[in-house]
Amino acid sequence: MKEVERDFLTEEELLKIYNKKISSERLQLVRDIFIFSCYTGLAYVDVKGLKKDHIGIGIDGEKWIFKNRQKTETKSKIPILPIAEEIIEKYSNHPKCLNENSILPILTNQKMNAYLKEIGDLCDIPKEITFHMARHTFATSVTLTNGVPIETVSKMLGHKNLHTTQHYAKVLDRKVSEDMKVLKDKFSIYNNSSNKKSS
Repeated sequence: MKEVERDFLTEEELLKIYNKKISSERLQLVRDIFIFSCYTGLAYVDVKGLKKDHIGIGIDGEKWIFKNRQKTETKSKIPILPIAEEIIEKYSNHPKCLNENSILPILTNQKMNAYLKEIGDLCDIPKEITFHMARHTFATSVTLTNGVPIETVSKMLGHKNLHTTQHYAKVLDRKVSEDMKVLKDKFSIYNNSSNKKSS
C-alpha cells in the first residue's frame, strides 16, 4: 500500500489563522470551529455530534471531552486545552447551540471546506486547507511536536492501534533536531568530565 502524504498546518500557520483579524462573522465562525478541531483532534462528524454532556471532569479535576468516535466507535478522552475552552465559551449562548444542546454551531462539511479555502487565502497560507487537516495538525503540530508521546496522541485520537496514529505522525525535522540536541548535550557532558579525569 502506498502511504498517503497527509498535509497539516505548522504551528506558525495555525497561530496565523488563530490571530487573524476577520471581519466576516461567517468566516470567524468557520475559523473558530476549525481551530477547535486543531486543538482537540476531533474529526468533522465528531465536532458536529458534540453535545454538552460529552464534557465532563477528568482524572485531573479539569474539563475533558468524553466521546465515542463515530467512525470507529472507540472512546476518545481529550483534556480540553485553553484555546478550545475559549471557543466553547464563545459559542455557549449561540441560539443554535442552545436549541440543539450542541457545543458549536457547525456548518455542513462542504461549506466549512469552501470557507476554509477563503481563510487560507486571507492568511496567505499556500496549502489547500480542509477540515480534515485539523486532525492531522492536532497529531503533528499541537501534540507530537510539543513532546506528547505517540501513545497518548493515539488514545486521544481514539485510534484502535498505534499503526493508525503513525500515518498522522510526521516526525518533524525540528523534533528530531531537538531530541538529538538533548543527546548531544548529554554526550558533551560525558566528554568534558572524562577529559577532566584524564588531564
